[in-house]
Amino acid sequence: MARTSQQSLMRIIDEQYLRTPFFGSRQMTDWLRLNGHQVKRKRIQRLMCIMGLEGTVPGPHTSKPHPKNKVYPYLLRGLVLRHSNLVWSADITVIPMPVGFMYLVAIIDWYSRYALTWRLSNTIDTPFCLEALDHALSHAHPCIFNSDQGRQFTSVDFTGRLLENQILISMDGRSRALDNVLLNDSGAASSTRISICVNMALYQHSNRG
Repeated sequence: MARTSQQSLMRIIDEQYLRTPFFGSRQMTDWLRLNGHQVKRKRIQRLMCIMGLEGTVPGPHTSKPHPKNKVYPYLLRGLVLRHSNLVWSADITVIPMPVGFMYLVAIIDWYSRYALTWRLSNTIDTPFCLEALDHALSHAHPCIFNSDQGRQFTSVDFTGRLLENQILISMDGRSRALDNVLLNDSGAASSTRISICVNMALYQHSNRG
């Protein structure tokens, strides 16, 4: 795959930043890779600095755990991904609005890297996460469901739905994204982070039709 020229890359970054001004260099790098550009984060950091672009400051914490909710162990370390519906993951991303914030929850299949479903809400609570989960489960079931330790994902309603469907529950360490490397069937490392789920949701939505 050819290396994108600096001028072309800056134009692409500028156009995407107008759509998603909350993208920092990490999310912009993820989005560019998703769209077929071979880029390193340091290069994107440098170009965004030259262009005077900076991701907007995040809003309220989305991964704050509830002290009374059960936290499950992390099950994905060293796991080899051989097929779809082996591992699904979920994350909540804050989207700044002219007034306040919206919250986007997305559920992604880790093998196909496809955003299975997503929902928006103006409140960060369990119901809209559960709605997204129910919609995804109406089409298929994973063997393992991974999330952070946010109170939405550790709630009895959310974990109960997973257990009802005999799905193993995996949770990341507190307040961190899924940083551990997963391996595909050929053994090659995948550097895609769970935060890319929002990028995929936005990408798929923008390319419908």
